[in-house]
Amino acid sequence: MLDLRPVGYVLGLLLVALGGLMLAPMALDLARHDTNWHAFLETAIQTMLTGAVLALSCQSGLTRSLSLRQGFLLTAAIWVVAPVFGALPFMEGAPHANFTDAYFEAVSGITTTGSSVFTGLDSLPMGVLLWRGLLNWLGGLGIAFVAMIFLPVMRVGGMQFFRAEGFDTLGKVLPRAPDIARMLLALYVGLTFLAVLSYLAAGMTPLDAVVNAFATISTGGFSTSDASFGKYSGPAEYVGALFMILASLPYIRFVQLAAGNARPLLSDPQVHAYLRWLAVAVGMVAAYRLVTGEEATEPVLRQSLFNIVSIFSGTGFGSADVAGWGPFPVVVAFLVGMIGGCTSSSSASISVFRWQLTFLELRAQIVRLHAPSRMQAVKYDGRPVDRDVLDALVLYVGGYILTLGVLIIAMDMIGVDAESATFAVWTSIGNIGFGFGPLVVRTGTMTDFPDAGKWIMVLAMLMGRLGLLTIFVLLMPRFWRW
Repeated sequence: MLDLRPVGYVLGLLLVALGGLMLAPMALDLARHDTNWHAFLETAIQTMLTGAVLALSCQSGLTRSLSLRQGFLLTAAIWVVAPVFGALPFMEGAPHANFTDAYFEAVSGITTTGSSVFTGLDSLPMGVLLWRGLLNWLGGLGIAFVAMIFLPVMRVGGMQFFRAEGFDTLGKVLPRAPDIARMLLALYVGLTFLAVLSYLAAGMTPLDAVVNAFATISTGGFSTSDASFGKYSGPAEYVGALFMILASLPYIRFVQLAAGNARPLLSDPQVHAYLRWLAVAVGMVAAYRLVTGEEATEPVLRQSLFNIVSIFSGTGFGSADVAGWGPFPVVVAFLVGMIGGCTSSSSASISVFRWQLTFLELRAQIVRLHAPSRMQAVKYDGRPVDRDVLDALVLYVGGYILTLGVLIIAMDMIGVDAESATFAVWTSIGNIGFGFGPLVVRTGTMTDFPDAGKWIMVLAMLMGRLGLLTIFVLLMPRFWRW
């Protein structure tokens, strides 16, 4: 029988930490004499007590490492259960949301999607805005941790390719986790601190600088205003674009860079491809706008850079109406959203690495068609790619596209128009956060979608963040057998 105690113990500790972090927005609201601090105090106590009871009750099953099955279960449990408690401040205090909206917002924050169902952000208590930013920041940190430790071991979507160069844990999931966590946390905090200082220098208020830095480094996209980055057009857009690019590069390369080895970052083919494709996308959109419009060159270049980087990296900030630029920029936005940032970062979608391997495998198959006797090995960064990596990759990409189609049909079946349905699923499963379509136009949020549509988007966000197959594995009866 699957022993759930180690999973419950780790999850309990995470809930205690989550509850403790609720005291930060509580303190902010208390300092501003906003009565909403009561909601954060109550939910912090509830969350910490629940986590403490869970951890204490499961302590007898504590082990030094987790099995693969326990790793799958813990990974899914974190992103399904944590938003339940992350949603409590939205329900018990401002904006007094129902469970569907509160859970949607919390899932969107922790998965770093960035889609929202809340309007009137400018009038919400500052503690709520800080909490939304913290959900993004925690989610991004957790995602980077999972991408570097769990997914390579669990062989999800071809991620086993990174075991040898990253942190090979010899079939177990947590034996070196403390060492990895310390390095990753130091890097993550350092990038966040630099982003805060840069946003302050660009003219943001302290709260806006902190929240937007949290959302930028996590590629989460929760801002402090309904206007998102439209509130701070100008230098802040260049700063945001820079840090969104940095946040969507492989974290392991920054860890190696901090250790004094810059070569892996400078020679990484994934980084090269990401920057090259990004430059092409920004260039095409900017050129299209300059040819078809009459705007000044600098604003066109700045807005094109910021918004395409935002979509490509899966951050979800917006500083302009991309849909108003014309059909071509929307098509480019859709395509770059399907690509996503680099593997082993907090970005999501299919990822540059997987597309690179897909193209290499496609090329190898074409060569085999006209030269069946020719040995055509697939190599990436000079290393041969094992067949099990390619099989996992094909399964992931095929499953991603199939799931995208099935969820769009599900949206259509509940009465959502085709455009809104397509882009809602696209932005959710890719954890992008950028919205298009008639149901988004009025408020710039997902609030006008029916509740059933919001739950479809919640499912898509979780599946996209967990690599699809993690969810599918848990649905198999074999997983739960002896």
